[in-house]
Amino acid sequence: MSNNTPSQVKPASVNDADPPPEDDFKPLSADEARRWRETQQPLSLWRIVAWQTMAGVGATLVAWLFGQELALSVAYGSLAVVVPAAVMARALSRQVGAAGAALAGFFVWELVKIALTVVILLAAPKLVPHLSWLALLAGFVVTMKVYWVAAWLHPGRAKLPR
Repeated sequence: MSNNTPSQVKPASVNDADPPPEDDFKPLSADEARRWRETQQPLSLWRIVAWQTMAGVGATLVAWLFGQELALSVAYGSLAVVVPAAVMARALSRQVGAAGAALAGFFVWELVKIALTVVILLAAPKLVPHLSWLALLAGFVVTMKVYWVAAWLHPGRAKLPR
């Protein structure tokens, strides 16, 4: 039996050696926030769609070296990314309103984009002769991963301090 009372027992997750977290957060004034927004360049949705299109064309050209049927499958996989992304970019670029409405619109159009992607992929066996699912998946993944490249190459992205 232990003589420890409940007030003397410390949970195992509490570590007295750790210092309390420092609060480095400093809210910006309205003028500082305005100046910060002026220096930040938004990442254009159309620029991402253009990068995705270029990646899809590049992947298709590489696949063409291995045959027309593979290239067609890669191109279709790329289109399954580019077409829904272009629809979403068009819808979001026309959207104006309050922040809450914009957020709700974003989620709605993201669902539309996912549904359109699924429909395009389900139609692949009927639309692409001699479909290669592996090549279609390769084109899809290469085109999808361009989001990261576009964000990395964006001129307004935060630079690491030197």
